[in-house]
Amino acid sequence: MEEVYINHALKEAEKAKDIGEVPVGAIIVKDNIILARAHNLKEKLKDCTAHAEILAIKKASKILNNWRLNNCEMYITLEPCPMCASAIVASRIKRVYIGTFDPNIGACGSVVNILQNEYLKYNVDVRWLYSENCSKIVTDFFKDRRK
Repeated sequence: MEEVYINHALKEAEKAKDIGEVPVGAIIVKDNIILARAHNLKEKLKDCTAHAEILAIKKASKILNNWRLNNCEMYITLEPCPMCASAIVASRIKRVYIGTFDPNIGACGSVVNILQNEYLKYNVDVRWLYSENCSKIVTDFFKDRRK
């Protein structure tokens, strides 16, 4: 099931890429039902908080009519930044599946680890998927941008 869900997140990342956004996609699943889908919209919305994870959390919270996303899982193509990792912790998401790491600003173990920080009250189960497709879409995006 993990591969199916990360592919849904990858479709969201493709949507971001198609509009010139950094290609990151996220979905939130509860009881094997996709509650929310989102992709980066920072440039389009002119909003530094419009990351895929934040947008997906907002959508899922609205659907569940609750800020607590207990027993929900997030599938994200790229390791969350500190802002998104903090939102994941605050929303009480149970588990996060990550397609690829972010060596520059990753906050799930690559640079810092907010999701499993011993000083925080709530920790999130992190599963690394190491998806070649998730790595490639980001790498290709920045290669093209540098040309």
